[in-house]
Amino acid sequence: MRFEKRHQPILPVERFLVRMLRYALVSAAIIFISLLIGVLGYRHFAGLGWVDSILNASFILTGMGPVDPMKTNGAKLFAAAYALFSGVIFLSAAAVLLSPVAHRVLHFCHVEER
Repeated sequence: MRFEKRHQPILPVERFLVRMLRYALVSAAIIFISLLIGVLGYRHFAGLGWVDSILNASFILTGMGPVDPMKTNGAKLFAAAYALFSGVIFLSAAAVLLSPVAHRVLHFCHVEER
């Protein structure tokens, strides 16, 4: 996935929308894989059911905090590691999603008029 260079014209809107869709899919994949890691971790370390694992992983991934108290040291350590991981992942997924927009704005500012 390459962006156009400074000397190249701005991408037409139709191709830009396709690019945005591709980046949105990559961002969604990052979120999905991260959510899966959280769900499996909460199932294994905290012994939660599937629905409770999804709920806890979703809340941590979006920065809202845990729902269920962690009872074992393993569960607490996993929750701490997953919270740190989630903070980085959520911001990274947002950066991936917004990078085509940021590039387009910067590219528009640098296009030489002919």
